[in-house]
Amino acid sequence: MTDDQPTPENDREMEAARVRHLMALLAPGTPIREGLDRIINGRTGGLIVLGNGPEIDAVSSGGFKLDVRLTPQALRELSKMDGGLVVSSDHERITAAAVHFVPDGSLPTMETGTRHRTADRISQQTGAPVVVVSASMSVMSLFLDGRRYAIERPEQLLARANQALATLSSYRTRLVEEAENLTLLEVRDQVQVRDVAAVAQRVEMWRRIDAEVLSYVSALGVEGRLVQLQRNELCLGVEDLGRLLTEDYRPDSVAPGGFSLSGLQKLSWEDLLDVAKVAQALDLDPAQHPLDAAMQARGHRQLASTTDLSSRTIQAVVDHFSNLQTLVSASTSELGNIKGVGLRRAREIRQSLESVFENDQRTHHLR
Repeated sequence: MTDDQPTPENDREMEAARVRHLMALLAPGTPIREGLDRIINGRTGGLIVLGNGPEIDAVSSGGFKLDVRLTPQALRELSKMDGGLVVSSDHERITAAAVHFVPDGSLPTMETGTRHRTADRISQQTGAPVVVVSASMSVMSLFLDGRRYAIERPEQLLARANQALATLSSYRTRLVEEAENLTLLEVRDQVQVRDVAAVAQRVEMWRRIDAEVLSYVSALGVEGRLVQLQRNELCLGVEDLGRLLTEDYRPDSVAPGGFSLSGLQKLSWEDLLDVAKVAQALDLDPAQHPLDAAMQARGHRQLASTTDLSSRTIQAVVDHFSNLQTLVSASTSELGNIKGVGLRRAREIRQSLESVFENDQRTHHLR
């Protein structure tokens, strides 16, 4: 399979991104959501196709052609009519009302209500998202490509978002602990494949929970500002950690940029808990890189976390010394002679590396 061919993982990522986009469109504070809330409060129900074009016309019968601006009031009043609504693909205008939809009745669906069955089949047949407001149950649902997504109330979303944030914070704490443990092992030159895989494992776990938090932020709309602020704090440094980890431990046989954590996205949650499978997903062949095989850091992570060097200068330092152990034993003058470093930054690097060693010695003493 070539790099430009679609994969199941890419398809899932694209679907998740599309759902987040639609949930943001339907989030509190948007015109469509305000209109949906009015429909629920009026207990009239509704079916709204989010997109127009020939494929929608092909499953439409009767109704009235319109070209009016989409407003909450218009959405509410037009939904009182028998049939459904069609909204333009840019979600700015209502293009038809009182439409009776006749999708292919042979398309499979698990839905029982007339509106819900119709919406599910329209979405399957045309690929357009369809929103249904249930008059009897006062709930909203989004149908997309054969799947149903609940459009939850803000208070429900906030409760779930706060739970996800707490989980994200817990995962970040564990990730920081694993990264600190890796630092101590690097100082002692005792890093093994399992230690690198353990940090990569925690980065991927954190990423998955973060994706869930992002979905809540999108669905909350204007109500999600505080959730977004808390998420931003929990994001600091994590993406850089994953990138620096791969730069530090990329096998010599792999070209720069050819070693990443993206393979971990293919693992199930169960497989992600297995460090051996994590190592394999990182393309660390068990035959060449067993879990107890030694690895050496190049020094990217330590340099990035302790100085204000540019990425180009860090790369120059790493290229000069090859690995962290050689870098640690370098003198200030040797560091200062590297292009882009200079004497002041050389001293900072020495002080930072020495403080890491001192912390390790204190840890040993306390034990």
